[in-house]
Amino acid sequence: MSNPIADPGHGHSPAAWAMVIIMLAGVAFGTLFFYLELPALVWASVVIIVIGPIVGFAMKKAGYGVNGPKYQPKEH
Repeated sequence: MSNPIADPGHGHSPAAWAMVIIMLAGVAFGTLFFYLELPALVWASVVIIVIGPIVGFAMKKAGYGVNGPKYQPKEH
């Protein structure tokens, strides 16, 4: 068994979830717009994908990352 104190959390934080959801939405919409042959919206989806890590980093700095002051791990 791993030591729960040394466990980095494997991205189970609000910052990580927000980043992944934003990037997943960007990929999903980008795929749809590519299929519909709407290049301007495909590039808008690329911008959304790039915004995802920026939001995750900002939330981490705001304390919502793993081991941040606003992060409360869930007991399993």
